[in-house]
Order: sequence, then C-alpha cells, then structure tokens
Amino acid sequence: MSTYGFWFLVFALLLVFSALAVISFRNIIYAAFCLLLTFFSVAALYVFMRADFLAVTQIVVYVGGILILLLFGVMLTNKITSFFKIKTDIVNIGWGSFVAGGMLFLIASIIRTVSFANLPWAKNAEKTNNVLKDTDSTVQTIGVQLMTTNLLPLEIVSILLTVALLGAAYIARRDPTKGRKTLSK
Repeated sequence: MSTYGFWFLVFALLLVFSALAVISFRNIIYAAFCLLLTFFSVAALYVFMRADFLAVTQIVVYVGGILILLLFGVMLTNKITSFFKIKTDIVNIGWGSFVAGGMLFLIASIIRTVSFANLPWAKNAEKTNNVLKDTDSTVQTIGVQLMTTNLLPLEIVSILLTVALLGAAYIARRDPTKGRKTLSK
C-alpha cells in the first residue's frame, strides 16, 4: 500500500469512528468536539480527491461557522456551572438503523457499479504513481466559471436572501397585540 492510500485509509477510518462517536455520546459538548474531528476528516478526504476548494469551504463553513455557532449556542444558553451536564436522548434506534442500513446498501451498490478509473483525479494519480504533483487549483476554475456563466443568478439569489432577512427582522420586531412594530421594550 502506498503512503497515499495509507493516509486516505487513516482519514476515512477517523471519519467513520468520529461520526459514530457523534451519535453515541450523550453529552452534547463531547459530541460537538467529535463533530469537529468529523468535519476535519471530511476536509482531508477532499484534499486527497483533489477538491481543494471543497476542503477549504468545508473548514470555513462547517468548522468555522456552524460548529462554532453550535458550541456557543449550547454554552451560552445554559448556566455556566452546568453546561457539561447537557444530555441527549437516543430515540428511534430501530428506524434510524433501518434508514442507515438502507443508505449503506445504496452507497455500496453505487460503488460497485461506478468505474472510478475514469475520474480525472484517478487518471492523474495513475500517471504519477499515486502522488498528485499537478499544481493546478480547482479554485481558479470554479471562480472563472462562476463569474462568467453564473453571475446573474448568484446576484439575484443574494438580493432575494437580503430581502428575506430584512422581512424576517421586520416580522420579529412587530408587536402582535397592537399590529405594529415597537421601538423598544
């Protein structure tokens, strides 16, 4: 086994075990830290698959945004002295196992039928003895495609989301008893 395959296997196993730890811990803080390890493992696998843009996006969005927001939300909404006592209940183990098994079967059947030899990163790995030396970045390709073909839909969606955010803020400030907004309470 090459070093490339070894490290890919290490991060894949780390991903599986940290994801299992997320759903098995009853303490939300411990589960969140295992989720951090899961997100970093996914980012590492993206690096191995030459998807550097997805790896950076994974770290910035999921680790830097969602996970930190989750941790702050849990820690700030409870008393400081008792935030390590927050527990979750495991419910619907039967249905969860059934859905997880179905998804595992679906993914395994897709992996059996798809030929991975035709993927661009696999061809490059074969040419360079499993060491990818090509320095071309996917970030430049995605940036050019985004700005040349998808600029108008991207701007329309950004304006729509801004209007939705302003509308949500306006609705949240309204006094339901009087039917008009309040300036202060």
